[in-house]
Amino acid sequence: MEGLERELTVLFRRARASSGEMARAVHPELEPAAYGLLVRLEEIGAERATDLAAYFRVGKATMSRQLRALEELGLISRAPDPADGRAFLVRLTPEGLTRFTAVRDARRERYRSRLSRWERTDVTDLARLLGRLNAWMAEDEG
Repeated sequence: MEGLERELTVLFRRARASSGEMARAVHPELEPAAYGLLVRLEEIGAERATDLAAYFRVGKATMSRQLRALEELGLISRAPDPADGRAFLVRLTPEGLTRFTAVRDARRERYRSRLSRWERTDVTDLARLLGRLNAWMAEDEG
């Protein structure tokens, strides 16, 4: 278990650093924590701020502050939710999508390049095991 703890610690620390680099690549003023919001919005299309806060397990005030910053940078927009006029849906702007996609695609290419010497089954196994770890962590946090 000590080896697992050590490797996860290194992985999480490097992931935080990588998120910071990727956030700055999207926009020099983008906070590292906000990069995950872009990932989620690209994945889901549009979502309410309250649902984003629940997904990331952060408070509404924290989510509101991060979304306001993204909106000021022109990376997201808000529009009334057709299902509930009191709520708003948040989505990437065309500029936000363009910037995010360029950074994501470059990251994926780095992964492909670095993992090209690995056996395909090892990459598949790694993805499967990381998926299990993420699911377990989500249960543990809930």
